[in-house]
Amino acid sequence: MHTLTRHVRFSISPFLPQQDAGSNAFASKPSPKGLSMFFELAVELTGEVEQATGFVVNVSNIDEKVREFAVPVFAQELSENFERQEIIGLAKVAELLGLVWEQLADRFGRARLTKLSLKLDPFRTLSIDSRDFKMVYFTEKFEFSASHTLWNNNLSEQRNLEVFGKCAHPTGHGHNYVLEVTVGKEPGRDGFCISELEETVDQQLIEILDHKNLNVDIAEFKDNNPTVENIAVFAWNKLADKFGQATLHCVKVWETERTYCTYFGRQPSD
Repeated sequence: MHTLTRHVRFSISPFLPQQDAGSNAFASKPSPKGLSMFFELAVELTGEVEQATGFVVNVSNIDEKVREFAVPVFAQELSENFERQEIIGLAKVAELLGLVWEQLADRFGRARLTKLSLKLDPFRTLSIDSRDFKMVYFTEKFEFSASHTLWNNNLSEQRNLEVFGKCAHPTGHGHNYVLEVTVGKEPGRDGFCISELEETVDQQLIEILDHKNLNVDIAEFKDNNPTVENIAVFAWNKLADKFGQATLHCVKVWETERTYCTYFGRQPSD
């Protein structure tokens, strides 16, 4: 069984009765005429590879179906909202994703639609997933800078250098970490409050870690190597029960552009 994900980019202007089709799908299709709203919808499909083609689904078919059936859902809402002049909150966006799911679910032959993710901006994403369709998932990125040294006192100096390499330098080294926090909430309940989530993450985690020597300033890392794996666990423990009706789903910590760790912990009540 394979999982294929296609990111489809499109732009919608609420000022125009008809969108410009455009020709650059990598950037945006439909394309903007001046100022417009940019969308990126990630479509995840799961299925077997067809022997004749080597495809789960031809990605051009995914593009076609999204533009035919999903884009009008967003275009209609933006057009009507422009007249009503109402805020399109996250609860409404989740509702729109549900409508898009209904439009796309049976469009890909034997492949099964398993996830839709809408990028709200470069740092925030809203998702629905067939594995837990009762939940809507919101993801936001944060950043912090910190230094660390990787060393195990139970190992010899030579062995530490073999295992940790440059990371074992005694004066440490720094990273500009990126943290992704994903929370889940049942549709229909009170909507996500982004500002409250941001304040919680900032106060409960970022202020603790930012511009710190993790080995020296953080008690949990004095005898526990501050690897990206352990930082992810630390982040989970600090945030797990802090979001009210929303449930922490996972945390992802990027140490570099090529290295990250995702941790799915358990709620304290489990």
